[in-house]
Amino acid sequence: MKYIVLVGDGMADYPLKELKRRTPLEAAGIKNLNYFARAGTLGLIRTTPRGMTPGTDVANLAILGYDPQRYYSGRGPLEALNQGIRYGRQDIIFRCNLVTAANGKLIDYSAGHVTSEEGKELFRALNREIGTGSLKFFPGVSYRNLALLKKPAGLASLLSLRTHPPHDVMGKKFSVIFPKGKGAGMLIGLMERSREILETHPVNARRKRHGKGPANMIWLWGQGTRPEMPSFYRKYGLKGAVISAVDIVKGIGRATGMEIIDVPGATGYFDTDYEGKARYALKALKKNDLVFVHVEAPDEAGHNGDIKAKIKAIEDFDRKVAGTVLKGIGAYGNYKILALTDHPTPISLRTHAPDPVPFAIFKNGDNKRGKAGFNERDAKKSRLFFNKGHKLMEFFLKNTLTPALSPRGRGIR
Repeated sequence: MKYIVLVGDGMADYPLKELKRRTPLEAAGIKNLNYFARAGTLGLIRTTPRGMTPGTDVANLAILGYDPQRYYSGRGPLEALNQGIRYGRQDIIFRCNLVTAANGKLIDYSAGHVTSEEGKELFRALNREIGTGSLKFFPGVSYRNLALLKKPAGLASLLSLRTHPPHDVMGKKFSVIFPKGKGAGMLIGLMERSREILETHPVNARRKRHGKGPANMIWLWGQGTRPEMPSFYRKYGLKGAVISAVDIVKGIGRATGMEIIDVPGATGYFDTDYEGKARYALKALKKNDLVFVHVEAPDEAGHNGDIKAKIKAIEDFDRKVAGTVLKGIGAYGNYKILALTDHPTPISLRTHAPDPVPFAIFKNGDNKRGKAGFNERDAKKSRLFFNKGHKLMEFFLKNTLTPALSPRGRGIR
């Protein structure tokens, strides 16, 4: 049996008046995802445990079968694993966005999706000016970067600081959204000092000349220490691989001992090579039992509040990823496909939400003739509900769980 998991980041949403009270999933042309739902099994999953912040990190841990309440140790350290950054158990890693700041406010969480090459230039300047033996900055992909503090004093206090994902606080004043708690002053000082360095950097001078927002400040958040969790093989007895353009998902893959497959042209944005991801996934099944494919584009559209872009990203995911996989996976004989989104990124909020999301499981031989589609409304009507999202993976792989009655009907508590 071969298994493939297809994750469209942030596809779920709320009904929009612009779409006649439909969600983007309901409005999009998604014949393959709808086929999975109608011929296979449709359900609902809560990927974000109550009390935790919804995000790609927490949600995808749950999808892979790891209880976030037990294994999550912060976003930064997971991304650092993928970048090959060496750090100890007493070190702390922060996610370090390049952002656009103006008039005492955070204007853009991605600095206009600054390029990776521009980011490298900016981070060279930061390391030169404020980097030390115990503080170092690491450029990543586009605006997604990291900062490492080695054996800082007050580690526990820094870990407990309240920090905000920048995509959650765009347009708000720094006085409100800067880190809060013991030790916050050090982080705020670094962020303010970074603006002095980056504001006049040649990279930003060029961006301004071309009408682009400057990457004129760093934003520190998502702090944590090195994670400890069992490998996917040890947990399920299956060899797995991960395909994604973003460090956080690949970092989860490395933390769980899965193979990381880099796809040329995978950007984490609207211009990503959707078909390339699907082709590489099919090829990876030759030596792996399961391949986990993650596509970021719908989430980016949600953060941008762009309805048309989100619908297009969903349709591209359906046709170029799900469709390509469905056409090619039959060569392996018996197979199962799990298609889902990790969390909602509602257009109206422009950030993540903790609501349960739809999933569909399709296997060779499925030929049900249901009428439900792959969307939030129909999934809520389903009798299959995983309140603890990390239990879905075992159900997908083994179908050994006995559903327990819940208020929704046939639910997994």
